[in-house]
Amino acid sequence: MQGQLLRYAFGMLPLLPLLWRVGLRDLQPESMKDQLWRAMLHTVGLSLWFLALPHLPLADMTAISFTNPLFVLVGAAWVLKEPMSTARWVSVAVGFMGVLVVVGQGLTGSGGWYSLLMLASAPVFAASFLLTKVLTRRDSVSVIVFWQTLLVTLLSLPLALAVWTGLSAWQWLMALIGGILGTAGHYCLTRSFASADISATQSVKFVDLLWAAGIGWIVFSDPIRPSTLLGGAIIVASIVGLARYERLRPAKPAA
Repeated sequence: MQGQLLRYAFGMLPLLPLLWRVGLRDLQPESMKDQLWRAMLHTVGLSLWFLALPHLPLADMTAISFTNPLFVLVGAAWVLKEPMSTARWVSVAVGFMGVLVVVGQGLTGSGGWYSLLMLASAPVFAASFLLTKVLTRRDSVSVIVFWQTLLVTLLSLPLALAVWTGLSAWQWLMALIGGILGTAGHYCLTRSFASADISATQSVKFVDLLWAAGIGWIVFSDPIRPSTLLGGAIIVASIVGLARYERLRPAKPAA
């Protein structure tokens, strides 16, 4: 919970120049109630994720976390009525297979109830992302990211204070960097939701695993196993294949 609060509190820092430049009045959303619902969903998902995180092996956590795109696809078809081509389903399924190739050797199934907590976070995050897609139809990306960051910070505050412990200077620095990068990532994610069907963006999420492997190799000298390269190739193929399909498929006729 403490990490959750610090991630969003420090995530407000890159948004302060925006607030200074345009003022709070220009950042007012069309529906504050919808922004609050989105923040509450995201806070619940984060709380479940952070509760489970210390108790799960890395491979188990990774595999369970990457079920999120599957829930997003179902919600996009059922709630948002997006056109669900076979290619989108296949791309996400193949990408998830690539994840299992990478982490499969380390799967233990030893997480018990904590695995269920991690799994429960996936549909909650999916609901949060689907609501974000709806919000992009009415509010700008800057407005959505600003209120998400501020409201999640406020909602996380009492949860973090209940378990607060002291931090070293290094931990404060890592929290600062994580907060700034997290807000930048959420801005890019929300931009993608505003620019395309949310179902068309989901296979790209599996690239997170490749970034994590690359950073682990550069920063921590973690070895890159052959299974990582093979799984990475599968993930990239799923994304490139879908991108090519989306580019070549006939455009929708004008209404």
